[in-house]
Amino acid sequence: MYRDLSKLIYDWNLQDLSYQKPSNLQFLDETLRDGLQSVSVSHPSLNEKKQIIRLMEKLGISSVNLGMAFSSLRFREDVEGLARAIMEENLSIKANSPSRMIPDDIDLIVDIISRTETPIEICTFIASSPIRVLVEGWKLEKIISDVEKTITRAVNQSVEEILFVTEDTTRSSPDVLKKLITVAVESGANRIALCDTTGHSTPHGTKKIIEFTHKVINDLEKGKIGIDWHGHRDRGLALANTLTAIDAGATRIHATALGLGERSGNLSMELLLVNCKMLGWIDNKLYSLMEYSQKVSDVANVPIPPTIPVIGKDAFRTQTGIHASALVKAKKLGDNWLEDRVYSSVPAEWIGREQRIEIGPNSGRSNVIWWLVHHQFAFNFDLVMKILNHAKKQERILTDTEILKIIRDHGPLPELPER
Repeated sequence: MYRDLSKLIYDWNLQDLSYQKPSNLQFLDETLRDGLQSVSVSHPSLNEKKQIIRLMEKLGISSVNLGMAFSSLRFREDVEGLARAIMEENLSIKANSPSRMIPDDIDLIVDIISRTETPIEICTFIASSPIRVLVEGWKLEKIISDVEKTITRAVNQSVEEILFVTEDTTRSSPDVLKKLITVAVESGANRIALCDTTGHSTPHGTKKIIEFTHKVINDLEKGKIGIDWHGHRDRGLALANTLTAIDAGATRIHATALGLGERSGNLSMELLLVNCKMLGWIDNKLYSLMEYSQKVSDVANVPIPPTIPVIGKDAFRTQTGIHASALVKAKKLGDNWLEDRVYSSVPAEWIGREQRIEIGPNSGRSNVIWWLVHHQFAFNFDLVMKILNHAKKQERILTDTEILKIIRDHGPLPELPER
């Protein structure tokens, strides 16, 4: 009855769109690599990492970065253990592991591929911005030579998927990027990752660099080369940049659970999936999103802030009387779909949650009535006002325990009518 969105919500986001719906949009989960580079996280065990990958699978995430095998023996063992689990459990999620522009790193991953019989996309990376090149004391000619040698090494060892990453792409010059992308593609890379490593980019800059990369790739006439976008949120623009990147033609997006990562973190996988679904770009089932987020929160020892969108404790809670009144009225119309959207742009049902009304100093009678009905308590006007008057004197919302005590102290109430 109320499910025709076009008649109930005028969506300015969909007016005069210049882009087409992206086809086969993919996601690379960087939680177990970039996410664990955060200085505030605890490192999960191999078994905990496996549990997280299984939850990624449920969410329809395309690929997972297993970690840097070259970093230490522990990381190498974890990469091998995770790759083996993907093969043994017949998971559809694809494995990815980074490599510096060092042939030995390639050999290390190739050895894991051979030992586990699991295809692993090799992610070769090198910094490309003038500031990084100056600090490192590199010469462009040496960088180009290393890119060619390393990717050729992977190709010669029959690695099927090779991602070339220009670190700090969004602060790199067009001339350097063109040379690096060209040598990478001509050497055998089949994907290019553009990285906003320091969170420097704006949506305008994101659009320009992806358009530039498309032109370089098209001029090479080497067939279909995928473009990845990897964004950080130092300026708080990671999500806005990503939506622009997809609009401009990026076909795979990197993100992490809870937005974990270096400094202020990466693009949040939770926000990425929900926004792509709201725009009609994907149809993934997101019922496991809370479990995925909470699992990472638990094993990484990073609490989920209550006001963080979608997964925060307060994301679908209100104590405001006007908001509660609208939710109650929607409920009376007998349509949960309507109740879930009248004061929320994100449907809570998508992720297995529901709208919740609390009772606090900003509340009205509707809040109390909703709480009593929701918890199946009979009530009268006197009880409603007792609870509300008590709430108005507080500096916070009431706990369920407090409300239940007021109900008990009020005395007998009529039974609820049978349904």
